[in-house]
Amino acid sequence: MKKLNRINAGLEKLQPIKVVQFGEGNFLRAFVDYAFQELNDALAFNAGIAVVQPIENGMVHLLNEQDGLYTLFLKGLTKGQEIQEKKLISNLVSGINPYTNFDDYLALAKEEELEFIISNTTESGIAYVASDTAEMQPPSSYPAKLTLLLYERFKHFKGDAEKGLAIIPCELINNNADTLKEYILIYSEEWDLGADFVKWINKSNSFHNTLVDRIVPGYPRAEIEDYNKQLDYADNLIVTAETFFLWVIEGDDTLKAKLPFYKIDLDVKIVPDMQAYRTRKVRILNGAHTAMVPFSLLFGNETVKETVDGTFTGSFIRKAIFDEINETIDMDKAELDLFADAVLDRFRNPFIKHNLSSIALNSISKFKVRVLPSILVYISKFDKVPSHLSFAFACLIRFYQGTWKGAKLPVDDSEAITDAFEVLWSSNDPVEVVRQTLSNAEFWGVDLTKIHGLSEALVLALNEIEANGIEKGFVNYSQIYN
Repeated sequence: MKKLNRINAGLEKLQPIKVVQFGEGNFLRAFVDYAFQELNDALAFNAGIAVVQPIENGMVHLLNEQDGLYTLFLKGLTKGQEIQEKKLISNLVSGINPYTNFDDYLALAKEEELEFIISNTTESGIAYVASDTAEMQPPSSYPAKLTLLLYERFKHFKGDAEKGLAIIPCELINNNADTLKEYILIYSEEWDLGADFVKWINKSNSFHNTLVDRIVPGYPRAEIEDYNKQLDYADNLIVTAETFFLWVIEGDDTLKAKLPFYKIDLDVKIVPDMQAYRTRKVRILNGAHTAMVPFSLLFGNETVKETVDGTFTGSFIRKAIFDEINETIDMDKAELDLFADAVLDRFRNPFIKHNLSSIALNSISKFKVRVLPSILVYISKFDKVPSHLSFAFACLIRFYQGTWKGAKLPVDDSEAITDAFEVLWSSNDPVEVVRQTLSNAEFWGVDLTKIHGLSEALVLALNEIEANGIEKGFVNYSQIYN
């Protein structure tokens, strides 16, 4: 089988570097690089990407061995229909390790057609490291590395306002671009890079907060032979992803003109404020995930797909989303329902086995951020407790007892939280367990015993769970709280 490279693939002509990308991992290759490939293919956007290895031990050398080429396999459900596609990604034109080729890294700043900085350096990548200096080659943190690159561009083009860049981080933190810009300005001041450079950063460059959403399992190690059989070349960098794609970028008409995704069939939204979309994702996708874990494990399921496909559990999750969560989000109801349908398609994706136990980590803190806001808004809006989400809350509390029907549950949380629940459940009194759980501000940030009707509902739900199990217990509970 022939080696995958540009000569063998007939792709020797390189596109000009319009994008510098910090990060070479599976997510960026299946998300951002795919998105720019779609632009290139549909609109002759002609954007080449230079990939920068953000940490000392990375895989840029593997990319370079294949001239930046790799195959992306997309598998999933769209409106209930099974989709399988594969695509050769060919827009990575350069791979640079700044730890071994720092001059080559700085040379990227001099690229005439460079317009965009993209990154995904993990949630911990956008960080301020006090020990980083301008003399380091390179500094350790991503913001410090980027500061040096921008300063090199500022000097080379003599502060030309037209040579500023659109900086679009994809790290999974809220306000990622605002945080990145904050650290760049701190380094600029600490390193005495000058008022003119700071002005150029502020006036000539744009920083865009983002929300990214696609499940990327990555390299299919367990099934690699099956994937290899679908290719007529040897590819060591195969990456797999679901078909669902959503990229929300804060920006204006200027950015829309620079990134004309609106002209192609790809869900990239450039909007003035992305927070509504973030709320939608956290409440519906993440919220449903978190709410289902204790509930479905106690019922006896093992996977997310098994949960949404089940007659009882599937109906429970669907109603929790459409009848309760969606009613608490201030967005167009039809748009919310379309997104929720896509979420359920993703949950039942036959190509991804998502064990409930693997997403049980830190369920208390996740519930606080992802589910509790929906419960509180629902109570405030309708003056009653949402039956499905409150029952899921009771399941969460029961889950943290640690055992169910004589078997150990996959509770995975901090020692402080598991120890606290061990003490709480030692009383074996549902009234006392609920009171102490809801009043624990360390868990929720507020005293939830003050929320009208919540304590009584959870006590009743816990009693039903203990006496009748999950399905019958919920049927009895919902006759009162419905």
